Amino acid sequence: MTTATPLESAERIHADHTTVKHLGHWTEATAFDVRARRAGVVLDLRSPLIRWDEPVTVDLRLTGATVTLLLPEDVAVDQWGLAWSGRGRVKDAQGADTSTGRRLRLAGTARHGEVRVLRGGSAQLAAMCSRAYLDDLRRAHREGGFPTVDDPARERKN
Repeated sequence: MTTATPLESAERIHADHTTVKHLGHWTEATAFDVRARRAGVVLDLRSPLIRWDEPVTVDLRLTGATVTLLLPEDVAVDQWGLAWSGRGRVKDAQGADTSTGRRLRLAGTARHGEVRVLRGGSAQLAAMCSRAYLDDLRRAHREGGFPTVDDPARERKN
């Protein structure tokens, strides 16, 4: 088995025995390099700043880790490039409407790992159950705007 070389322009996320959450408008990247060992990683990819012209790629190296992807409702997940060893799977209960052509491509390896895909209200609730959302609520109250962590498509100001 050959391993893919990481993309030079990829957003790199490393989690080792910890939880890492990237919520709201945190990046404009379309390639992600995720390394996680006995960890939890939450990536919010619902921002309108992310361009879906071509498939967004998430290269995973998981060992006993869980990656939760918060996606727009119309993004299809292509998991054929993900090699599994041990237990694990991609949990995508809702699925997506594939007619839009927007795709997320998963690649890499997962050993006793799991990938969870959340869309719509489930993604919104997952983002709301975070410290980042509480901080965003405080910022919105102070500035007189709206929070954006729960719904990155929402404008910050009135």
